Order: sequence, then structure tokens, then C-alpha cells
Amino acid sequence: MDSMTFMPIIVFVLIVVGIWTVLSMLSQRNSRAEERLKQMARPASLAEIEVPSKTSKERRFGGLKKITEDMGTILKPTTELEQSALKIRLANAGFRSESAASVYLGLRFASLIAFTLLAVFLFLILGVKLPFFPMYGWMAIYIGIGFYLPNIVLWYLRSKRQEAIFLTLPDALDLLVVCVESGLGLDAGMRKVTDEMKDHAKVISEEFSLANFQLQMGRPRREVLHDLGVRTGVDDVRSLAAILIQADRFGSSIAQALRVQSDSMRVRRRQLAEEKAAKTAVKLIFPLVLFIFPGIFVVLVGPAAIQIKETMLKN
Repeated sequence: MDSMTFMPIIVFVLIVVGIWTVLSMLSQRNSRAEERLKQMARPASLAEIEVPSKTSKERRFGGLKKITEDMGTILKPTTELEQSALKIRLANAGFRSESAASVYLGLRFASLIAFTLLAVFLFLILGVKLPFFPMYGWMAIYIGIGFYLPNIVLWYLRSKRQEAIFLTLPDALDLLVVCVESGLGLDAGMRKVTDEMKDHAKVISEEFSLANFQLQMGRPRREVLHDLGVRTGVDDVRSLAAILIQADRFGSSIAQALRVQSDSMRVRRRQLAEEKAAKTAVKLIFPLVLFIFPGIFVVLVGPAAIQIKETMLKN
């Protein structure tokens, strides 16, 4: 099929996208003006007086954020279970805002549109030909990359954040045990851990600081600890939260519970290290066979093969 056949479709799609973008910006601009007029028409409340005004950066990117949220409504999950799972994944990656899910879905839709237009431009307009797959196969690959790229980036951010929590949790737990056994309460101990580790363990300190803030706001300790385990998504933090909840419910010693959790965590990490050490021999087989043994074979057998060849040529 000739690329000129698709030109009217491409032009139509670009015009529709441009008109929709302009109308969205105008409607968002009008809504901001109406909101500002309403704020000026009524007296400011105590909350508005205490809360500082938005910075210029927030006002500058507010329209872009609004457009991204509107685009995200197309891919918004239909069931509450899927929406909760998406919010938990975003919270595990460090995005706890109320609009995080809408912004993420909007970025995913924008990435899909961008890679689709890129595929159309490369393969239909420019006629680029790549090996291994036909043109429509490469277009499908580009569209799939655009759809799943934000998901891959979210998975990477989530795994790196969970790894940072997993690596710094033993030090934080040891310090928390020392603080509790020295006479401090759990809230004061978590606050002390946050102050001492905020420079080299920012992620776990941020989570403990948020938990302390929720406790100061009057939330029950059980809910705060449960949210801490769900928000981080790390198994060790969830088990720590469960142990602290049980200790608080039955009135047992929190220091003893933390000591038991610290010992079990050390045993688990030692077992993980032993497991990785046992897998090393199996993982080394493939590099040895594919990269090291051929070189050793050439070095050892090469001179003998040359001598055999020369002897056979002389005879």
C-alpha cells in the first residue's frame, strides 16, 4: 500500500489532536479564572490564610498536569480493586499524591500516542525498512513499547526504592532497638531514627517521618503501622509492622519484639547470602562455556594443531 493513502488519515488525526489540546487548554484556563474570581468574591478561610500560595513552578506546570490527568481518564481502571492496586504500586515507587494515578495514566496514554505517531512517520511517511519483521510488525512493536514503557519505568523506580529500604532497614531497626531499650517510646525512637539516618538513608527516614506525622495527627498506631507496611511494599517492613501491631494489641514488650525481629532479619539475610553463594557455581557455567573455555582451547590446542598441520604438509 502506498504511503500517500494514509496521508488524509494522518492529517485528520493530527488536526483532531491539536483541536482537542487547544480546547482543553482554553477550558482549563477558564476554570482557573472562575476559581480565582470565586476566591476573590468570598473572604478567605483560616486554612487558606495558613497555607502558602503556590509557587510559580507549580502554577506554570499546573495546566500540563491538568491535561495529563484528563488524558489519563481514558485508561482509568474500571474496578476499585484495580484502582487500589495501581495506587499501591505508585505508593511503592514513592508517588503518594491523590492525582498520581491520573498523571501516570495520562503519561501512559501520551507515550502511546507519541510512539504511534513516530511509527507512522517512520514506516508510512518515510518508508523506513528494517530487517527481521515486516513494516506492520515493527509498527506493532513501536506501539507496544509506547504502551508499556511507563509501566517499565514505574517498575524500575519501585524496585530501586524497595531495594534501598531493604538495604537500610537493618541499620534502622538496630538503632530503633537501642532507642527503645534505652527508655524511649516507639514514636520517639522512630523520630530519633529519622534524625540520625536522614542523610544516608533518605527513603526509610522519609517513611518513618510520614508515620510519625500520622501518629501526631491522631491516627491509631495500628492503622499507621499497617499503612507503613503496605506503602513500602517490602516484606520485612510488613512483618515488622505486624509484630509491632501484635505487641501493641496484647501489651507485650515492644523492645523484645523488635529484638526478635532484628534477630530473625539477620538470619534471613544470612540465608539469602548463602543462597546467592550456592547459585554462583551454576551461574558461572555459561560464561565459562561460552567465553573462557573457547579461548583456553585455542591457546592449548592451537600450537599442537599448527605442528600437526606442518608435519602433514611435509609428509
